[in-house]
Amino acid sequence: MTILIRNASVVPEGDGVEVKRLMPSPNFHNFDPFVLWDHFDISGGGFPNHPHRGFEAITYMFDGAMKHTDNLGNQGTVFGGGAQRFTAGKGIVHSEMPDGKAVGIQLWINLPKALKAIDPDYEQVDAIPVEEKDGVSIRRIVGEGGAIQLKTDVEYLDVSFEQDVVWKRNVPNELRGFVYMLEGSLVVNGETIHAGQAAFIEQESEIELVADKHSRVMWCFGKPHGEPIYQHGSFVD
Repeated sequence: MTILIRNASVVPEGDGVEVKRLMPSPNFHNFDPFVLWDHFDISGGGFPNHPHRGFEAITYMFDGAMKHTDNLGNQGTVFGGGAQRFTAGKGIVHSEMPDGKAVGIQLWINLPKALKAIDPDYEQVDAIPVEEKDGVSIRRIVGEGGAIQLKTDVEYLDVSFEQDVVWKRNVPNELRGFVYMLEGSLVVNGETIHAGQAAFIEQESEIELVADKHSRVMWCFGKPHGEPIYQHGSFVD
């Protein structure tokens, strides 16, 4: 079992905004198949037209609204509780601009080498159903029963816990990933994480999350491609 605790750092991005970036950082470039994780809370500026290639991205909204436009002719606004996904493939140019306040996370998932040159596309999901059981609420963004489909085997969940809840989840041997703390604190297989921190986990078949108070996390696990990741700004080759 390997667990590594890392902190998100505030960095400038886009047009005069700041994000909490978990990766890439100077000493932690990626976690195959995951390339970038930005937690944003903005009400001005944004991310004007810029190009991408070589990966897929999900913008998942907690609150407010984000407007998307791209060179494929897609236009849309995703609100809190919804998500948008683009596959950059061989290349896409897009913008994401807040419509007032915008709070959410953008996640980049690498495409395997064999799919780097596929045609780009875009998808918007306006609402992600919530499952509630035994003090745990789950929104399935990606994975079995999830709202969004990717080219990579990924399970991506928004999970909230009531007070004094223990949640155990099996992880297939071929997956690795992380648990990112949004609110409160949790004990993850014996390691405590707080808001703005993540526990990166691999080689562990069962993960236990213990919440002694209301807490909320993002659960993000995926199957590595086992290929080098060469990120150059907005391009992933």
